[in-house]
Amino acid sequence: MDFAPDRPRWRQVADVIRRRIADGAYAPGTRVPSVLDLSAEFGIATTTSRKVHRGLRAEGLIHTRHGAGSFVSQPLPEDLTGEPTNV
Repeated sequence: MDFAPDRPRWRQVADVIRRRIADGAYAPGTRVPSVLDLSAEFGIATTTSRKVHRGLRAEGLIHTRHGAGSFVSQPLPEDLTGEPTNV
């Protein structure tokens, strides 16, 4: 992925995951890529991947079950385009 220099990488990756959720690639209740999987797929640090997960949780798009992973929320929020203000 080519990252735009004017936006944090974690937000750009979160945009991709948000689009995948909105498009149905990740349906409600399905597992989303782990922190390590995001790091490998996008070539980002694990701390950046953690920010992606934290941001998507703050938006209510995903929830994390300790030891099981992160999953798309059921039901999804109506607006999938917003971004968290504090992450």
